[in-house]
Amino acid sequence: MQRERLTLERIRRFTCPADVKQVFLWDSVAPRLAVRATAGAKSFIFEGKLNRKTIRRTIGDANVWTLDQARAEANRLQVLVESGTDPRDLDRQREEAEQAAKFAAVAAALEAEHRAKPAIEAWADYIEARRAKWSASHLRDHERLSQPGGDPITRGKKTTEDGTTQPGLLRPLLMRTLAEIDAPMVQTWLREQASKRPTQAALAFRLLRAFLNWCSEDERYRTVASPQAHATKKVREELPKRAAKDDCLQREQLRPWFEKVRAIKSPIIAAYLQAALLTGARREELAALRWDDVDFQWNTLRIRDKVEGERVIPLTPYVAQLLRDLKRRNDTPPAEWRILHGKKIRRDLESWEPAPWVFASKTAAAGYLQEPRIQHQAACREAGIDGLTIHGLRRSFGTLAEWVECPAGVSAQIMGHKPSATAEKHYRRRPLDLLRKWHTAIEVWILEEGGVEVVGLEEAPALQVVAGGK
Repeated sequence: MQRERLTLERIRRFTCPADVKQVFLWDSVAPRLAVRATAGAKSFIFEGKLNRKTIRRTIGDANVWTLDQARAEANRLQVLVESGTDPRDLDRQREEAEQAAKFAAVAAALEAEHRAKPAIEAWADYIEARRAKWSASHLRDHERLSQPGGDPITRGKKTTEDGTTQPGLLRPLLMRTLAEIDAPMVQTWLREQASKRPTQAALAFRLLRAFLNWCSEDERYRTVASPQAHATKKVREELPKRAAKDDCLQREQLRPWFEKVRAIKSPIIAAYLQAALLTGARREELAALRWDDVDFQWNTLRIRDKVEGERVIPLTPYVAQLLRDLKRRNDTPPAEWRILHGKKIRRDLESWEPAPWVFASKTAAAGYLQEPRIQHQAACREAGIDGLTIHGLRRSFGTLAEWVECPAGVSAQIMGHKPSATAEKHYRRRPLDLLRKWHTAIEVWILEEGGVEVVGLEEAPALQVVAGGK
């Protein structure tokens, strides 16, 4: 290759012909240095031999680097090559180090940002990440226990003396930063809350524990959250002991319970509470029942089961009548006109369609009944029954079934309990007709004790309250 002593003038006159992509002008002073000219650009380059292979590296723009600087850099690179070092490897290592430094700076900035933010923001990310895997009731628990409070009085929510809603039990903790939520803070919070509302405090602690575990695995919060904040012995000692609930309707309480529940003005809530007692279904799986799950021809209900995915149980005569009444109401279009603020307004009946839910609710975001407790508690107070919960109705079904000597496995299968014994798991395959026999017997006995008589059971069932009882 032709070499010349590079000068500023020679470099200035050196150009790339139009018919080639690039040309080189090699220096005689620094043999590994050349000027490379392309269309509209000139740069200093270094070319050497390493392990019998040619390596080429761009030094810099000829308009920026001086000739002496380019020669010095070419000599430095030649020393590296003769020592067996590839300058390109050094470049890559430096770039990787710079990139790692940038990532570390960004990570440090993000960590500082997360440390400064209240934990409620991580809580919102947690809910959004887990929302698809939760049931509606579990999601409501998270929202309720972290609510800010201070809103105008809302039906069914705990209120303060000034008529505003109370903050959720977890709100005081979540308004602190994640780094501040440590074991002593959780211990103090749990001790205070457990003395006031032990059941809700235990629930809030379980939600907080799951949240902190999620934070310890999420790349955004794992360096900030303290995964041991809930795991110390002192914290666990403050956790309220969970006592088994035993609320259950007794035989003599059935009559006043039916009387007050059937008097509830809302036919949906009245039907729901009675169906909860007579099917033994879980609160949410019954509330989420759709009309597609009800078969009036073959008298069956398909229940979305949290254990087996779904189960099919008999649709007993009285429950069938309750649901037929709801079906009639649901399928009947509203009146064409309504009165609002003294004005007659026409409804848009063209866009009206029946609700898909059996226990539909126009106000609930889910579209079906969410809060039947208020009406049920009021009915129980009027009936003189203390402490009976919605889940207590499920417990009542399993208990009252023993009065007709129903096999335990039958009532458990109707309620959706997971089989516990080997015989139940592997050797009992009860057909629906067998379940129907016992389920109908249980319903008839409960209704008789509750002062409700079934008329024409073998035909289309019609039921009426018997004055004075059995």
